[in-house]
Amino acid sequence: MPPATNLVDLASPEALASTAADPSALAPDNVAPDSAAQPAVLRKINDFVELSKPRMNFLVVATTLVGFAVTARNSAEWRLLPPTLIGTALCAAAASTLNQVWEHRLDALMARTRMRPIPTGRISPADALVFGLTLALLGAASLVLLVNPLTAIIGGLTIVSYVLLYTPLKRRTTLCTVVGAIPGALPPVMGWTAVHNSLGLGAVALFAILFLWQMPHFLAIAILYKNDYAAGGFRMLPCEDPGLHATSRQIVLFSLALIPATFMPSMLAMAGSVYFGAAVVLGLAFLAFALAAARSRARRDARNLFLASIVYLPILLTFLVADRLP
Repeated sequence: MPPATNLVDLASPEALASTAADPSALAPDNVAPDSAAQPAVLRKINDFVELSKPRMNFLVVATTLVGFAVTARNSAEWRLLPPTLIGTALCAAAASTLNQVWEHRLDALMARTRMRPIPTGRISPADALVFGLTLALLGAASLVLLVNPLTAIIGGLTIVSYVLLYTPLKRRTTLCTVVGAIPGALPPVMGWTAVHNSLGLGAVALFAILFLWQMPHFLAIAILYKNDYAAGGFRMLPCEDPGLHATSRQIVLFSLALIPATFMPSMLAMAGSVYFGAAVVLGLAFLAFALAAARSRARRDARNLFLASIVYLPILLTFLVADRLP
């Protein structure tokens, strides 16, 4: 779980990014904690917390909240919000942890990830596996018992698609980013289904917005860290597209597709004219950054596109919630 895909390093990517095509790509994991200043038990707890990537999963919880807020109407529905957010956060933490168990040998090869808890030996792969599976079970159980089975199924699908599909595909195909964007786009759908216990066009609209946003966002990240990805053997598109021509085309195409996708909430009477106007302005501004990055194919413009993406999404979603229709 992106996704979106958390946003530290450059304007804090792990605080806002996706779970999905490895939002941790900009996480500065190459700095070990100050072990001398902490008791051993506290250090161990901090290491397990680090495995769960709480900053990265902030976006997961935030987009789940958006999916919930745009459709919840009465106090009985709003009472479902805390267990929905807790269950979703546990599923996201499980996906992050299990991903690191799978990739810990590769993490040791990359500068940005070599100081993570497992590569450094601070946590064993076996202990991390137990931790990740426990989080997954707790997340699924809390959603089944306190929310509804459909939301729990989608939470489980998020974990499975991220860990068992996206994670191994990163070393096999450049399409991994597309696959990884699927679990990153599911959290707002979970917010929707928590209220309705069913899917609908509104859930499709939320999924489309998050899915399409992730593509230029994470392609920009992949440009910035293509050497690190190559060192780990990951087949991100920029690693196999030296001139960045194919990467640039995808950035522009997905940014273009994002604009009409953001109109869907207004077309479905989920939001009003204020949101629609904001979607137009924000979409065109984001497209301008995408075009600049595609034209120059320079690291500087990729970084600007990344920064634009982490400004764009929270503003758009804030307008969506603020201008929701009754």
